Amino acid sequence: MLKKCEGIVIRTNDYGESNKIITIYTRELGKIGLMARGARKPSSRLSSLTHLFTYGQFLFQGGGSGMGTLQQGESISSMRSIREDIFLTAYASYVVELTDKATENNQINPFLFQLLYQTLSYLEEGFDMEVLAIIFEMKILNVLGLYPQLDRCTFCGATDGRFGFSIREGGLICHRCAEKDPYHLQISPATVKLLRLFYYLDLTRLGTISLKPETKKQLRLVVDMYYDEYSGIVLKSKRFLKQMEQLKDTFKDS
Repeated sequence: MLKKCEGIVIRTNDYGESNKIITIYTRELGKIGLMARGARKPSSRLSSLTHLFTYGQFLFQGGGSGMGTLQQGESISSMRSIREDIFLTAYASYVVELTDKATENNQINPFLFQLLYQTLSYLEEGFDMEVLAIIFEMKILNVLGLYPQLDRCTFCGATDGRFGFSIREGGLICHRCAEKDPYHLQISPATVKLLRLFYYLDLTRLGTISLKPETKKQLRLVVDMYYDEYSGIVLKSKRFLKQMEQLKDTFKDS
């Protein structure tokens, strides 16, 4: 019996001379793997469905605890603009690999599906790539079982004052408790506000956000150090993304 789902291709692997194995994150079933026979042939009707980042409807047989076989489907959005831009590809690759690493097969999470779809859609529409990546990282923390303390001081519970970020304690630290973690990160009030905003934000309500380079740098530092300390995730796309960021900075300076 054919099963139908709405999904986004988050990983592709060539298999044999003409086949592909694709991993899709779906609204109805969570993450699943599918064999797409003949998909590497240009003439295959499955070819357009199996590109990375493709959002579409997929019909397949089998599945469950094992791998299903893709039979047919319909591409709703190819996300072609992402694949044609090396910088967008770098950011989108990071987002889908993080989704892949953060999830187990067949665990349904409609919130995560919507977050992934909205993030890729905003990337294609030209929203700030760096900001979108940071928002995605903040909003997927709960999926990883991580809950940073961002609405009060992790030591005394104060909600007012000047705040830094304590990697050791996993949250904000106020100026009154600063000496309790001498290695805390000193960040601006704008960075504190944005950490909170990005963590709690409904992404569908995202408007135009223009951040100073220094604020982006602080956000990136906090998020990277927090992930390094608590997530246990190592991503190949992260290294590529950092190389692309350095390349982009070179273009700006030239």
